[in-house]
Amino acid sequence: MQLSLVQAGELLLHADDILLLAHRSPDGDTVGSCFALYYALTGCGKRARVACADPIPQKYDYFTAGACFSEFTPRFVAAIDVADHKLLGSLQEKYPQVDLCIDHHPSNTGYAKDRLLDPLQAATAQLCFSLLRQMRLPITPVIADCLFTGISTDTGCFRYQNVTAHTHRIAAELIALGANAADINRRMFETKTPARIALERQAMQALEFAFDGKSALTHISLQDWARSGAAEEDFEGIAALPRQIEGVLAGVTLRERPEGWKVSLRTQEPVDASAVCAQFGGGGHRFAAGCTIVGEFPAVRERLLAAIAAELPAAQG
Repeated sequence: MQLSLVQAGELLLHADDILLLAHRSPDGDTVGSCFALYYALTGCGKRARVACADPIPQKYDYFTAGACFSEFTPRFVAAIDVADHKLLGSLQEKYPQVDLCIDHHPSNTGYAKDRLLDPLQAATAQLCFSLLRQMRLPITPVIADCLFTGISTDTGCFRYQNVTAHTHRIAAELIALGANAADINRRMFETKTPARIALERQAMQALEFAFDGKSALTHISLQDWARSGAAEEDFEGIAALPRQIEGVLAGVTLRERPEGWKVSLRTQEPVDASAVCAQFGGGGHRFAAGCTIVGEFPAVRERLLAAIAAELPAAQG
């Protein structure tokens, strides 16, 4: 059932032994939102902890390091920024029932018993800010860091089309509450490991164009990944590279994983990224979406380009 902010807040305030689930391949929004809720809920005397199928990247240590998780059997399970139950990865089977989902993806499958879903929010962290305000829970400097991280990373440092005046107002309020915006943006957007640079080099070397330059596609195989020495966290932001090229309306990054090719699609009008990825069982936002396609790279590439062509008929040829 779709809940209001008031209803979701009451649900959390009446719950205890709360497990907050982040999606696999965790990004700043799922991690920041989970930890913001963790600090707020434990701050009002509740037991809570965060869980994720994949390791949480070390670059978020500036707000994750202060967490101290106690062991308990969860009595309330909440998935944060998780549009589909399968995005929980290996935790999907362990937690088949989710009591509450807090999310901003329009492609949310409605898998949870209850959901606080608002596709108009630029990030789930933006929605969590409003939720904590509704619950009248204090937003401490560390919570402000968590929420600012989620908003900044999911908006590409406030550059994407999902940003509104409301987004900037919330960011300004978080800065007033103690968020270290300059340091967070430096960590997220201006600091790269040598392995990340190697990944970017590989992505650029594998770049190819289609539809008279309106689509750019690159791929990173398991061998490429192993050769780079990159960690999981080094992939964050790689998907944005193809779309940054002038004239590109659909930027595609395919990353090989044991279960298939993980597709990250970043688009501009008129290409609906979510509609393309939905054809392969995925989803997301209109201009940023993903899916997984099983098969050999040449066949996966052709299927994906055909789907993009259907969204961009003038670019065929």
